[in-house]
Amino acid sequence: MQLSDFDIDLFLRDYWQKKPLLIRNPWKAWHNPLEPDELAGLACDDGVESRLIVQSGESWALEHGPFSEDHFGGLGAAPWTLLVQAVDHYAPDVAGLLAPFRFIPNWRIDDVMVSYASDGGGVGPHFDQYDVFLIQGLGQRRWRVGGRCDDTTPLRPHDDLRLLADFAATDDWLLEPGDILYVPPGFAHDGVAVGDDCMTYSIGFRAPSRPDLLMEWVEHLVDGMAEDDRYADPDLSAAVNPGEIAPSAIDRLHAMTVERLLDRDAFAHWFGQHSSTPKYADADWRPEEPVTVAELQALASEGAILLRNPASRFAFLLQEEGLLLFADGATFPCSGDAAALAQRICAQDHVVLDPSLADAMELLAALVNQGSLMVDDDEEED
Repeated sequence: MQLSDFDIDLFLRDYWQKKPLLIRNPWKAWHNPLEPDELAGLACDDGVESRLIVQSGESWALEHGPFSEDHFGGLGAAPWTLLVQAVDHYAPDVAGLLAPFRFIPNWRIDDVMVSYASDGGGVGPHFDQYDVFLIQGLGQRRWRVGGRCDDTTPLRPHDDLRLLADFAATDDWLLEPGDILYVPPGFAHDGVAVGDDCMTYSIGFRAPSRPDLLMEWVEHLVDGMAEDDRYADPDLSAAVNPGEIAPSAIDRLHAMTVERLLDRDAFAHWFGQHSSTPKYADADWRPEEPVTVAELQALASEGAILLRNPASRFAFLLQEEGLLLFADGATFPCSGDAAALAQRICAQDHVVLDPSLADAMELLAALVNQGSLMVDDDEEED
């Protein structure tokens, strides 16, 4: 799927993280990529993160999945919404919705959450800490968008949902299938289904907070430090007053805490691994039997295709001698043909095997065996 008549440069200049934008059906031929029954089926799976929100008057109740198959039939007439995370991991056509938004770096993309709502269903007025594209897939949804919010914005008392205590809309739009609403971080918004069979695809983007980023970077550093790396002052002079913490001691202590924090190359390497760690790190996508380089070479002679696992995350860092490829938290130093191939893998969803990739077969085998790439058994390149 691709967007037509969408000016990326204009969008990034005037709207990205600045103000909301309604994009009326920019698809050449929009079709809903997932049926409601398929979404409900995913919500019944133990390995899939799902939620159900039921509204009663001005109150909302939240349930977490997995759900039984007959659960949805007993919900009654009250408006409700089913939300399923990371549907792109399981449905290739939903994963295809990410392609038009790849002008935003891979490491920023989180997942595609899909919601299904009955008439009047929604999650209540709220704001998010990240950018989101809301694609109307099926039916209609009324979106009202308000002003910016922050941590001081009053919220309703609710243990699980961060609903706004006061919501005043500045824009009001009815979205039809194929329409897209972009909402920057911090903007209040509220979506309500108009009629039954309302499906919305939410493409969310990651935005690490300063506290989380610092904490996780420090934890990584601490894990690699020796216990005997301790404070020392071999040139200590007699204290004039034993109660004083001398400036020289503060200088030493401060240096101990910040010198590794300021190692930019180490941070870049760590962040590549950290940001490419899968959303659900416990999921095991490895093949039942390891694939050998010889087997890949044989497949190359047939023009076989390797597909990028939609659940995998890829990124790279350029270096003087080549690049570092990060895939699902693992690091692969690459040079020559392998470096060029690594960049292709990060930019597209498949790789056509051919004999010219002989020098990169070890890299491809490693990626297949950790589940980041998968052999496409159904297609060959024409």
